[in-house]
Amino acid sequence: MADAKGASASEKPYDAVTLAKKHRISVEDAQMILKEHGDNRKLADKAARRIAA
Repeated sequence: MADAKGASASEKPYDAVTLAKKHRISVEDAQMILKEHGDNRKLADKAARRIAA
């Protein structure tokens, strides 16, 4: 669903807390992932799944 500005949630940059909660990893790990992968949600999710496993 798009917000008032027309951007869907998957188009917005990831927040470390959101990524950490989604994959049940530490916020510190999520911050490292986002530093490495930037705004690429697909790669960030993939990296988070590797840590969570």
